[in-house]
Amino acid sequence: MTAAYYEHISYEVEDGIALVTLDRPDQLNAFTTRMMHELIDAFDRSDADDSVRAVIVTGQGRGFCAGADLSSGPDTFARSDDSSPVGVGWRDGGGQVVLRIFESRKPVIAAINGPAVGVGITMTLPMDVRLAADDARMGFVFTRRGLVPEACSSWFLPRVVGISRAAEWVFTGRVFPATEALDAGLVRSLHPKDELLAAARALATEMSQQTAPVSVALSRLMLWRMLGASHPMEAHRVDSRGIRVRGASDDAREGVAAFLEKREAVFPLRVSADLPDIFPDWSPPEFS
Repeated sequence: MTAAYYEHISYEVEDGIALVTLDRPDQLNAFTTRMMHELIDAFDRSDADDSVRAVIVTGQGRGFCAGADLSSGPDTFARSDDSSPVGVGWRDGGGQVVLRIFESRKPVIAAINGPAVGVGITMTLPMDVRLAADDARMGFVFTRRGLVPEACSSWFLPRVVGISRAAEWVFTGRVFPATEALDAGLVRSLHPKDELLAAARALATEMSQQTAPVSVALSRLMLWRMLGASHPMEAHRVDSRGIRVRGASDDAREGVAAFLEKREAVFPLRVSADLPDIFPDWSPPEFS
């Protein structure tokens, strides 16, 4: 097992799975600026480590994340250094985290082990699969705090659960049970709390075994980026580049040979060195 030192999260790698744990249990893992920077660094670390095949994000203690740390009181969200009436140039911290997760080269699984509200639930939206404890509760509570949705959730949430359910949850700001999240497709499955992490590890292992790391990384980028495509032709262009490049790769040769020889494949290419650019015309918009 390998581990890295952080203050507001923990990070360890075992059996090809990076476990990122929000680690402020006495504050229900409330989100801080330090946690933002540490999460971004953790995903930089997991992308650079070819031994990592998947990432699980969970919370320490009885909660996943209680949302933003409100210890500063009523002025928690005020910006005394911001002279612009509409905040031009200022960046939402939750948004910076989810944009980094959006670009992850490894599959990301959320193991929501307890209450997840505000940024505590919006940070999970760019994760590929969400599992939850059967007693977890979630809420997009922004309107009840005089705020609006953050962390790019106005883009992600309707794509995950549809516009009607997203509108209901955001407009009411109510906290709802895990069963409602399951019914809406926000989470994939519910588990007793003491079985949640094992279920997440089993899924991460399934994603990691007998699959080519570069193929998984490219597939993840294709699925997420094509959510914003204006026409299926954009996907066709990307698919065609991907099939051509990967079809001529040593990974494809190994995958076919292993199938014909009835053995497990040993894929030689690595994400850190061998990820081809099949999106020559794609670039994220600049923040302004």
